[in-house]
Amino acid sequence: MMFCRRTAALFLACFLFISAASGQSLTHVDAEEVGMSSERLDQMARVMDAYVDNAMIPGSVTLILREGKIVYERAAGMRDREAGDAMEADDMFRIASQTKAIVSTAVLILQEQGKLRIQEPVGKYLPEWMETTVAVESDDGYDVVPAQRPITIRDLLTHTAGVGWGTGLASEEWEAADMTYWYLADRPEGIREFVRKLATLPMDAHPGERFVYGLSIDVLGAIIEEVSGHPLDEFLDEHLLEPLAMVDTHFFIPLEKADRFAVVYGSTEKGLVRQTNEDGYWHGQGHYVAGPRATFGGGAGLVSTARDYARFLQMFLNGGELDGVRILSPTTVDLMLAHHIGDLRLGAGTGFGLAFGVILDLGAYGQPGAEGDFSWGGAYHSSYFASPKYNLVVVYLTQTMISRPGIDDSGKLTTMTFQAIIED
Repeated sequence: MMFCRRTAALFLACFLFISAASGQSLTHVDAEEVGMSSERLDQMARVMDAYVDNAMIPGSVTLILREGKIVYERAAGMRDREAGDAMEADDMFRIASQTKAIVSTAVLILQEQGKLRIQEPVGKYLPEWMETTVAVESDDGYDVVPAQRPITIRDLLTHTAGVGWGTGLASEEWEAADMTYWYLADRPEGIREFVRKLATLPMDAHPGERFVYGLSIDVLGAIIEEVSGHPLDEFLDEHLLEPLAMVDTHFFIPLEKADRFAVVYGSTEKGLVRQTNEDGYWHGQGHYVAGPRATFGGGAGLVSTARDYARFLQMFLNGGELDGVRILSPTTVDLMLAHHIGDLRLGAGTGFGLAFGVILDLGAYGQPGAEGDFSWGGAYHSSYFASPKYNLVVVYLTQTMISRPGIDDSGKLTTMTFQAIIED
């Protein structure tokens, strides 16, 4: 079975060679050529393999770029434990909230095209969003009041629109409307209709009042469709994924790639448990292969590979271009990586831009890194960070719904990466 899977992958790779030629820029170099230590990087394998050996995660793919070159690429553990199928570097993963940065970038592409401005109200493009409501605490539980001002596109980009996941004061109304989760791959109505229904529900906060993580970027997906006149997947393909040769990034897995799709496991005190859809769709294997393929979740819907996502991040470190293809102006990159939420903070020393968490004060942050580093992660325990100061990209992909305490692999990966830098 493994032979067949890899043989098919080889034929597919050959078929895609011409169309993905620019993807060949991610070449391996000796770490010392770009100011890192091979010996120190090799220590990472021992540390990260322990999470597989101790059945904390089923497997992972780790990819590190410096100056746009691969200094470390390693697959560990199993893609499918029950089938005995080893993880390989080109396997595909549900990236969940890592989708947000890609869709947010698409909004800035539209701004560069002169088709919108992020200061504009969402209601200019989605009329039902011009006047929204907010649930506020009262003596009787909560009241529903008009929002103090219209939500803007920038509010959505910065998660300050008050749009949550229906876990706030008005949770019963959200539950009755069947709108209380981030997983959209099973929904048949399409993102525009989903977002139309979402506008009728009370939000968790007034616009600009606080950072509320939720369905904001899914609303942006509907805006992209309205403004561009194209389905979200088509717009991303044309303006972002294909120009960056991100050939394995999709909302739903092409059937010919299904045998590269990593299995989701739950990490429990008793070890790893293969998830089923009866565990809840977002805890299970989901509808990425077999499903309605109708609703493109801009907040958490994409699947991708380590190399694809690294290409996306390297584009930002290059000031908006990769392999001679310009996606964004350097001025837009600067705007996206700036801190946008004022006195609000995600944690000590950190803020938020238009797509990423950003380090503002390294001393307050208190961990390895540099001011200006940007990062995020996904619900299936994947994560990434990029450092403009050190021209460094790290992508870490696994497929684990974490319920077991003490799994600090992402933090260890960050530390092990920075300790391998020997030249600024």
